[in-house]
Amino acid sequence: MNIYKAYQFRMYPTNEQIDMLNQFLGSSRFIYNYYLSYQMNAYTENKKLISIGDLKKNILKLKETYPWLKEIDSSILRTSLDDLDRAFTNYFHHSGYPKFKKKGNNESYRTICIRSTYKDKSYENIKVNLENKTITLPKIGSIKIRGYRNKKSFPFKIINVTVKKEAGKYYACVCVEEEVITKPLVPKNIIGIDIGIKDLVVTSDAVKYQAFANIKKNERKIKGYQKALVRSKRGGNNRKKIIIKLQRYYQKLRNARKYYLHLITTTLVKENDIIVCETLKVKEMIERKKHHLAKSIANSSFGEIIRQLTYKTKWKNKKLYQIDTYYPSSQICSVCGNRMKELKNLEIRCFECRECKNELDRDVNASINILTEGIKMYIKELNLL
Repeated sequence: MNIYKAYQFRMYPTNEQIDMLNQFLGSSRFIYNYYLSYQMNAYTENKKLISIGDLKKNILKLKETYPWLKEIDSSILRTSLDDLDRAFTNYFHHSGYPKFKKKGNNESYRTICIRSTYKDKSYENIKVNLENKTITLPKIGSIKIRGYRNKKSFPFKIINVTVKKEAGKYYACVCVEEEVITKPLVPKNIIGIDIGIKDLVVTSDAVKYQAFANIKKNERKIKGYQKALVRSKRGGNNRKKIIIKLQRYYQKLRNARKYYLHLITTTLVKENDIIVCETLKVKEMIERKKHHLAKSIANSSFGEIIRQLTYKTKWKNKKLYQIDTYYPSSQICSVCGNRMKELKNLEIRCFECRECKNELDRDVNASINILTEGIKMYIKELNLL
C-alpha cells in the first residue's frame, strides 16, 4: 500500500538564502492576493469565477508587468493559484470566504518536485541528503537541515516541499510517497477509549493520560507579551522583537501539544489491534458548552486525536471503530446495563450503580461501555463478511 507522508526539517539558510526564501514567500503571497482580488472582481461583474487554467495562462502576462516574477521558481506561482482555487472550492462547500494573506502571518510556499532523465541518468530538482544533512531546493541550492537523526538515508519519492517561516525560523515539510507493507489483521487486543477534559484519554484498562500540563504556564507568558505588544509603537523595532517572542511561545505550546498527542496515539495503535472511541462533534460541543468548558475542549484537541488514530490505524492495517455521538456511555452501568440519567452532571466523578452496587471511576466505566459497543460493531462486520 502506498501512502503520502510528510517529514519536517528545520533549515539553517545563509544570509543570501534567507533573502531568496523571503523573496519566494513574498511572491507566493503576492500571487495569491493579486488573483484573489482578480477573482472577486470577476465574480462581482459576471457572477462567475475564472477557471484555474486561464489564471495560470495569465501569469505569463503578469510577468511582463512585474519582471521580478521571472526570478521566482515557476511552480511556486502555480501552486499559489492551486491554493486559491481550493480556498474558493471550500467556500462553496460552506467554509469561510478566502482572505488576503498578510506578511508575517503563516508565511509559506510550496514547490513541486520535477523529475527528468538524460543519457540514462535521473535528475530531480529537490533532493534530501541525510548524510550531509542538506536539502536542495529549486533556485536556492543546498541548505543545511536538522531532524530525523536516526535515519541514515531518504529513499522516498518526493512529491513536493512546503517551505514555512515560523517565529523567524525556516522549515521544509517534505511530502513523499511511501510504500507501507501491512500484515493481515488478526486481532488480539481491543480497547475502548473515553476522550475528556480532566483526563485527556481514559482507556478501558483504566490507564489515564492526563490533560496538557504546561498550557497555563505558557498562557501566562503569552498574556504578558500580548500586553507589551499593545503598549508598543507600531513599526518600531521593539514591537518586531515582541512579535517574534510571542510567536515562539505559541510555537512552543503547539509543539508540546503535538508531541504529547502523537505519544498517546502511537502508544494506543502500537499496543492494540482494534480501538473504539466516540464520534465527537467538537464544533457543536464548543458552541453549546459554557465558556470555561469551551476553552478546555478547544485546548484538548479532541478532533486531532481522532484524526491521528484514523490514519495510524490505516497505516498499520488495524481497526478504528467510532460509536454513535449520542450513546450515553457515562450513564450506563458497565456490569448490569442499568441507566442513571442523573450522571449527566459532570461533577459526579464516581459511577455508583443502584442495581448491582458497582462502583467505578466515571470515565473508566464509560470507556468499558464504549469497548462493548465496539465489539458489537466488529461482530456485526464479521457476520456481513
